[in-house]
Amino acid sequence: MSLPKILAIVGPTGSGKTSLSIILAERMHGEIISADSRQIYKHLDIGTAKPTAQELQRVPHHFIGMFEPSEEYNAGMFGKDARITIKQIFARKKLPLLVGGSGLYLKAVIDGLFEGPGKDPEIRTRLEERLTHEGAKALFEELKKIDPVSAANAPPTKPRRIIRALEVYYITGQPISQLHAEQRNEPEFDTVQFALAWDRKALYARINQRVDTMITMGLVDEVKGLGEQGYDIALNALNTVGYKEVFNYLDGVYDYEEMVRLIKQNTRRFAKRQLTWFRADKKIQWIAMHEGKSLDEAAEEIRKRFFQ
Repeated sequence: MSLPKILAIVGPTGSGKTSLSIILAERMHGEIISADSRQIYKHLDIGTAKPTAQELQRVPHHFIGMFEPSEEYNAGMFGKDARITIKQIFARKKLPLLVGGSGLYLKAVIDGLFEGPGKDPEIRTRLEERLTHEGAKALFEELKKIDPVSAANAPPTKPRRIIRALEVYYITGQPISQLHAEQRNEPEFDTVQFALAWDRKALYARINQRVDTMITMGLVDEVKGLGEQGYDIALNALNTVGYKEVFNYLDGVYDYEEMVRLIKQNTRRFAKRQLTWFRADKKIQWIAMHEGKSLDEAAEEIRKRFFQ
């Protein structure tokens, strides 16, 4: 018996996923599941390029503006919740469209994520204290000895991942990478994935233009409002490109021109990392794009391929 199919539109920031997905959802009688680790938060509208109110009215969207920035939400939680939503969409005889650029969120839905044991407060506290006193590098070196596979995916710049990998090892006595490998997930649906392939120069130009648009739309005022509500970049939801640069500008770390330059530079770097992630997934079908090709044309190409 063949599995039901869902459509996924993935890829780097600035590639046109939002507009493309709305066109496809309208043509294919679908509902959109946002796989974006920042759009899921309230108040983060301009800096995350959330769909506009008009776009949200055109097509049903899920996982947009659900939580306060102070609330904890992660890929594992999203994977569970999104799978429930997919079943509900199928029950309505509609097509689920999974749309986003957050690789772990997408992986949690498509492939499933290893959940592992729950947090151990005593072990977690001890590791947090070691992080403060010894630094992430020391914990990273320990993880390399215990679990070199996990260490390759948890560099010192990602201390949360290092702590979680060490915590799982101390709880179970097994490397988290081994537990990952032993996990078996029975697929509940077949995901057909597409991404828009822009020349890198064209993609970067789109990103630069999008940042300019965000600034014009009032990104600085949006961040000021977040600060007035007591939020800051200590929160994981706000320690992200577009928000941390504006917070630093408002704190006098650098001037306005430097803020804009850094948002553009850091967004391009983020897009490059996303491309590396998605290019490694051979299941993704890339749709060639250029300035003369419309999203309508790309949507029709995807629609035809999906039903092949």
